[in-house]
Amino acid sequence: MVNPREIGIVYLVGAGPGDSGLITIRGIERLQVADVVVYDRLINSELLGHAPKSADLIDVGKIPGSNKNSQEKINTIIVQKASEGSTVVRLKGGDPFVFGRGAEEVQSLVDAGIPFEVVPGITSALAVPTYAGIPMTRRGVSSSITITTGTEGLEKSSREVPWEVLAKTQGTLSILMGWEHLSSISAALQKGGRPADTPAAVIQWGTLDQQRTVIGTLSNIAVHAEQQGFSSPVVIVIGEVVNHREESQWFDNRPLFGKRILVTRSRTQASSLSKLLRSKGAHPLEMPTIEIQPLTSYTEVDEALRHITDYHWVVFTSTNAVDAVWGRIQAMGKDARAFHGNKIAAVGSATGEHLNKHGLVPDLVASESISESLLASFEKQGVTGQRVLLPGAENRRRRLPCGLKEMGAEVHELTLYRTVLPASAKQRLGRILDQGVDVITFTSSSTVQNLVALLDGGPEQLASIPLACIGPVTKEAAENLGLNVDILAGKANIDGLVDAITTHFAQESTP
Repeated sequence: MVNPREIGIVYLVGAGPGDSGLITIRGIERLQVADVVVYDRLINSELLGHAPKSADLIDVGKIPGSNKNSQEKINTIIVQKASEGSTVVRLKGGDPFVFGRGAEEVQSLVDAGIPFEVVPGITSALAVPTYAGIPMTRRGVSSSITITTGTEGLEKSSREVPWEVLAKTQGTLSILMGWEHLSSISAALQKGGRPADTPAAVIQWGTLDQQRTVIGTLSNIAVHAEQQGFSSPVVIVIGEVVNHREESQWFDNRPLFGKRILVTRSRTQASSLSKLLRSKGAHPLEMPTIEIQPLTSYTEVDEALRHITDYHWVVFTSTNAVDAVWGRIQAMGKDARAFHGNKIAAVGSATGEHLNKHGLVPDLVASESISESLLASFEKQGVTGQRVLLPGAENRRRRLPCGLKEMGAEVHELTLYRTVLPASAKQRLGRILDQGVDVITFTSSSTVQNLVALLDGGPEQLASIPLACIGPVTKEAAENLGLNVDILAGKANIDGLVDAITTHFAQESTP
């Protein structure tokens, strides 16, 4: 036993079936206070981002056919870490107590005198069929559900799962971990009396962007799934409810479902575009071609911000510029009140919304995420004789400062950061292109230039891949580098870009 005064606590948290949005609020709260996260192989890596940056992340994923991470070893790790006084989150796929061996881990904690809490999760046995459009119960069709493992009860010496009994039920069977034994399971159920023409489904990578579903009957589902290249992890559903997939299908018939789309924005900006693409069913592949690099000295920046009220306008051209300025404002011990004497302008709605998050309400927001749109707005109201602070990247387009000067404004350009090619980007891009991409997105001229610089084969390497640009300026930059642009956003913002991509594929699928 350990000393109670030095002991930590273990939270067994169900991470859900795969989609990072299906973890519970309590599960997120426990991750946010973790000193150690001990996680499984199939955990969505996005969930690890909820843990503190200082947390120790320990991968104990079990690889089929390998004894590298035995259950006994996992038990030892969580007991040891908690005994050292750590707050441990044991992050488990699905629900800890539904074929998750959570009970065994709890027993090891009880034996060691370690306090624990179990946070339930959504089991894949129910969530995955739902994402495939298969209602697990339906009035007049099925009024019961049986959840079982597919790894036991198929040998004469093992009677853990009574397949002959399950064969006689009229309800729905949801089978986990059954891929390797699917043929034997089908045979056992038929032998027990379940009709050979009973509808069956196999769902791979359920709730994720790469989800696939194959439909058949008890007699042929194993052959159909194997012919289509299925492998674990899968959930197997057997019962009449499978026939209702077509009318209930929703997740995998979204307009961009399964499309692999390369997102080239900076790492801090990529998530907003990826989130929107994912909502349409796409599989976004984040490959930042821009990395924000801080300055070695902020003397000039801080001097300008100390005299911020000397300017009539402060113009923000990106969310990166907002974050950089706000960081220095906070470093100086100030807040949004520092801008009390300024008018604020933003290029694009995303930048405007980002300002709002910091308590800054812009007086002028360009309708599109391009300098020309903001210049048109300034031209209507006039800026002659006014002082304008223009914070941004070291290398920036000249159109906005030159345009403001032509209108008679006094422009002070302030360098906040540098943009560079991310380390190891070339190798990552090569791997992504080798695996196949349906669309490459460009949201600025610099994303085009940097991506082309990473190509071993030059622009010709992208000849067979549709390219999507956020606006005419980005399109022009791409064409100047020898690229053919297939998709152009109607409005120069990420919503317009996603709409254009959606329309492109809708037209492609129209006979």
